[in-house]
Amino acid sequence: MNEAFEGRGIEESNESQSLMANLATVDEAAWRERVAGATRTIESIALHVGSCKVMYADHAFGSGELAWQSPAVQPWPDGEAPMPETLAWLSETHARLMEHVSRLSDEDLTAIRPANWGEQRETRWLLSMLLQHDAYHAGEINHIRSLLGGEDRWQWQIEEGGVSTGLGERTEAIAGLRAFRERHPLRGLAVRELIDEGRR
Repeated sequence: MNEAFEGRGIEESNESQSLMANLATVDEAAWRERVAGATRTIESIALHVGSCKVMYADHAFGSGELAWQSPAVQPWPDGEAPMPETLAWLSETHARLMEHVSRLSDEDLTAIRPANWGEQRETRWLLSMLLQHDAYHAGEINHIRSLLGGEDRWQWQIEEGGVSTGLGERTEAIAGLRAFRERHPLRGLAVRELIDEGRR
């Protein structure tokens, strides 16, 4: 769980899937900026991750009295969360959760505990969800930051200088090949190979 939250990954190439490592690459300008046509910001995702940690911990290990509107769960409204304070709050919420986790025995992992939405689940299932949750939203943050920065290629593509970011042109080319294949089914295999090649 600590690795998903703050693992440093491959330090030589500055590649990490962890939540905090990805947030560390976000600047203040990108914190509240929206990708064209999107609703969520990096700020709103960071708040969501922290709120879930607080809610899961309270219901599984605490009194279970907190609600999504509680100040402890949502310290700032969307659009008003200062970036440095939010990152510090995320680290604090994770540390409090891990205090509970560190006290668990192997037998405790199969103990049934309440989830914040009312179901009863094994402890290990709840913890697995939180681990996956960090990694999932770290990926979202990574992608939003890349789109805002105008560079959406994989790291190896950047290093090799390959693959244009003109995704629209590539999509149009693949659509044209598909249409040709439908009109000329006997040549389908060859065209299929071209379509597959275009996806790579």
